[in-house]
Amino acid sequence: MAQKVREIMSSHPMSLPADATLAEAARTMRDNDIGDVLIMDQDGRLRGIVTDRDIIVRGIANDRQPDSTPIGEVCSPDLVAVDADDDADQAVQMMRQRAVRRIPVMEDGQVIGVVSLGDMAIEKDPDSALAQISAAPENL
Repeated sequence: MAQKVREIMSSHPMSLPADATLAEAARTMRDNDIGDVLIMDQDGRLRGIVTDRDIIVRGIANDRQPDSTPIGEVCSPDLVAVDADDDADQAVQMMRQRAVRRIPVMEDGQVIGVVSLGDMAIEKDPDSALAQISAAPENL
């Protein structure tokens, strides 16, 4: 039987409003040992995702000020999501097609997790370099 996304995803994703700053998002990532923060609107609907790479490449490298630039201005613009009961292989295919490393996981219209390329590697190929790096303790 095919493995479901819910069996692999990271539960309890962190989220911030679109007007939170790059610095707030970076601190949230640091404090929670994660590489992404979901962007939610006032009604609790998913509006985007901002990654550590977005902060650096679209923010800092473009001279955006970390304490005043809203994450909504640097987030990944083409958001895709998967259902918790989708096959994990479908999520991998979507990551490959869209060239993304993280995908929000939905259930009944609500975000319940995030599945990452690292999560997939740990589950599907635990001896791979990516899996070993993804499973290693944080390096602060």
